[in-house]
Amino acid sequence: MSKDERFPGWHGTTIVAVRKGGKVVVAGDGQVSLGQTVIKGGARKVRRIEPGGHPVVCGFAGSTADAFTLLERLETKLEAAPGQLARAAVDLAKDWRTDKYLRNLEAMLIVTDGRELLVITGAGDVLEPEHDVTAIGSGGNYALAAARALYDSDLDAEAIARRAMAIAAEICVYTNGNVTVESLDG
Repeated sequence: MSKDERFPGWHGTTIVAVRKGGKVVVAGDGQVSLGQTVIKGGARKVRRIEPGGHPVVCGFAGSTADAFTLLERLETKLEAAPGQLARAAVDLAKDWRTDKYLRNLEAMLIVTDGRELLVITGAGDVLEPEHDVTAIGSGGNYALAAARALYDSDLDAEAIARRAMAIAAEICVYTNGNVTVESLDG
């Protein structure tokens, strides 16, 4: 049975991250959809964790339970390598790709410690965006395009992220305007 047969019509989430002016902002919408029905409008898909006193902001798209499993694993990796986000991300991606249980998880993560900004995927990828902007989820490409277009304006990182999320919500039916924002200084 394929994933689409097990979870028909699951869509949702837009997460965008912008690094500008010494700050990294991660913003995410709150919509959870099942097929054409909005199940919840106020989910919180952007979170701050502080393993070992080192703050990290994480945004996730995909299955919520899977994303929480990955966030817990990332937190464990960060506790083992305090302040080393890239190392923890690579270790998580390796486990995610090779572990019999983890490889079936359906989610993606954007993580930042204020210095590094990374996308972690179940394919074993740990990606650093070229243009200080990245996005994931159903409306991710809309938010990414909007944020890239706004980047050279006078807007700061938070204003760019909020505007990009608003644009994505206007275009993507699986994205709403109920936005959670977390930021860290770089």
